[in-house]
Order: sequence, then C-alpha cells, then structure tokens
Amino acid sequence: MRIAEPTVERLVQYIRFLERCRESGKRVVSSQEIGDALGIKASQVRKDLSYFGEIGKRGVGYNVEKLYQHLNSIFAPPKTWKIAMIGVGNLGEALLGYKAFESEKFRIVALFDIDPNKIGRKIHGIHCYDVEEMSKVLHEEGVEVLIITTPASAAQDVVDRATSSAPIKGILNFAPTALVVPEHVILYNVDIFIELEKLLFYIKLKERGGNI
Repeated sequence: MRIAEPTVERLVQYIRFLERCRESGKRVVSSQEIGDALGIKASQVRKDLSYFGEIGKRGVGYNVEKLYQHLNSIFAPPKTWKIAMIGVGNLGEALLGYKAFESEKFRIVALFDIDPNKIGRKIHGIHCYDVEEMSKVLHEEGVEVLIITTPASAAQDVVDRATSSAPIKGILNFAPTALVVPEHVILYNVDIFIELEKLLFYIKLKERGGNI
C-alpha cells in the first residue's frame, strides 16, 4: 500500500501528539481533539487513521495507548538505523542537541568535519572524524543514512564520496543546495529559507483576503 507523503507527515504528527497525551495521563482522545491540537480537520484525521483499519469507536474516540502503539508499530524500523552527520557547524550542533534525535529507531554513530578543533573530539557524546576518514568509518559503523549540514559548496562533494564508498540508502540534506544522488538513494531536502518564504507568502496572501 502506497501512502502519500502528506499523509505520512500527518501520521508522524499524530504520534507526537499521542506521546504528549500519554505523558499527561490522557486515556481516550477523539479525532476532533487531535485535529484541533494539530490544525487538521477531524474528518482528515479519521480518513488518515482508516488506512490501517477501524481503530477507534464512533462516539467514543480512540484509546490513546492502543492508537499510539498501533501507529508506532507502523513506523518501527526492522532495526536501529545507523546515521552519520557530515558537517558539525552551528546547525549541526543544534540538531545534535535536539531531544527528538534521542530515538530507539535510529542512532547517530559518527560525525565528520574538516575543523581540526572538532576532529578527534566527542560532540554530544558522538566521535567526530576527519572527512578524509569517511569511507573507512562509514563501512566500519555500517552507516546507511546521512544527515548533511555542510556549507552548500561542500555538500555535493561529500555526498559523492559517501555514496561511492558506502551502502547509503537515504540522505537528509540541510545544505541550501540541490544534490544529485544515485538512483537507489532516497533524498529529502530541508531548506529552511524556502519554508520561510512560503510562510511569508501565505501571510501576505491572507492579509490581502486571499484563500490559502
């Protein structure tokens, strides 16, 4: 079954919301409550969740724990993915300090940089290697996913080197540049500038009375 990317994004939001419900001790939640909290129509919430069978009861809602476990099992990987981050500047260090990077689903096992003040050190508990050691370390650690936080000018070069020397399956790219990757590699770009421009465009549109 193929699920559209926007649906997958919403499912991740549902899991995060359910985590908060669990922490607060909430036991039952309705599609309306989920939708109101996330800015999504209740009908869309019900439609998304119906992809995986009838989980809730009409007029009763969803059992928080059961729904959380159900959705989490859909996203649970067959193993713990090993990730390497290339480029440990301000953005890289900020991401490493982000609590969401503490997960059972994946683990950042290696960092790479060209800064001699960072090479050989542990940053947030993870060893930082010289980029020149990348081929060897990626193989030894069994890395299959990369996070790219280098300057735009260096991104394509490190991606070429990494994908030619290790069985990389996916790349999350924060560098503000378009990357070319082998066919077997899944590439996701996170361009903060584009997202900000989109936000400002929609604000402008709304102020002029347009429909979003």
